[in-house]
Amino acid sequence: MRPAAAGAGGDGSLYTCPVKYAKFIFLIIGLLLLAKVLGTVDWGQVGGDLARVGFGGFAIVICLHVVTFWTDVAGWQYTFNAMAPRDPRWTLRLYAVRLAGEAFNYILPAASMGGEPFKAALLKAHYRVPYREGAATLLLARTVNIIALLLFLGVGFVFMFFSAAFPQGMKMVAAVGLGGVAIGALQFLAIQWFKLSSGLSRKLSRTRFGHRLEGVVHALEEFDEHMVQFYRSKPRAFLAALALGFTNWVLGTLEVFLVLGFIGHPVSFAEAWIIEALAQLMRASAFFIPAAVGVQEGTFLVACRAVTGVASTGITMSVVRRCREIIWVAVGLAVYWSYSLRRPVEPAAAP
Repeated sequence: MRPAAAGAGGDGSLYTCPVKYAKFIFLIIGLLLLAKVLGTVDWGQVGGDLARVGFGGFAIVICLHVVTFWTDVAGWQYTFNAMAPRDPRWTLRLYAVRLAGEAFNYILPAASMGGEPFKAALLKAHYRVPYREGAATLLLARTVNIIALLLFLGVGFVFMFFSAAFPQGMKMVAAVGLGGVAIGALQFLAIQWFKLSSGLSRKLSRTRFGHRLEGVVHALEEFDEHMVQFYRSKPRAFLAALALGFTNWVLGTLEVFLVLGFIGHPVSFAEAWIIEALAQLMRASAFFIPAAVGVQEGTFLVACRAVTGVASTGITMSVVRRCREIIWVAVGLAVYWSYSLRRPVEPAAAP
């Protein structure tokens, strides 16, 4: 009989429990932070701000996000081997697949990666894209997006550094956060560029039980080759995807710029850039909290109050964005449901 671990039951529940319930714990933390943030503002003023945004302003925000999402999809399309980047049929297909997958990325606490398996499965089942190619393109798109985010945050930090609206302590925190994102992005890129995952698997395959890893090693080598080929053999595609990814983040700045203008607290585009950069930085740092609940609201409150001098503007900005996100998630789940009603095609080679 196997002895129980010290301090745990025989089933090891002490170790499985934190993993099993971590997302609920983090969600509770986010909700507590949200309650604290919401308790510090004048809701009458927030209501007035939302009324000034109105249906017309919110419709503009939705239309802007349709375009923003297209830049994300177009950048992803450049990472495929056998797909014309300007083929409108594939753009529409990838738009639908990304809509469905991003809905799960939003609601699953998995560093915005919880929806990626859904995207790969939809590509395989409905468009005959092999899992390995689909997964490789998704990872490439994620990497390009992170690099674009790093560039976007860097510009935002420069604007913030020369702004008198933010205290020195906040600038230092932003610098540390930017450094963390940079280190993570470089590590992520290095793993792909130097084929570290397949290299490690190849070394493990030479061990006593290595014969069991032959299939894994072959799959990882093919996976890594797709990514390295993209970086080294398709520099124009990489730069095009990077430009589209950067545009995606800049359009998020435009959303902040428009909403604050709608509510009667206009800011410069550089100030809107700082607010959006801080929001994205904190959202990336709080990836373990579902949908960054509480974190996004707190960041908007602090950043908008520093720029406009009114705390309620940050909550108004956050409410508008949350409403837009909820609508987008609902549309994405509806698209995923529509796929579930369609009969998958027979497995075949990549297009």
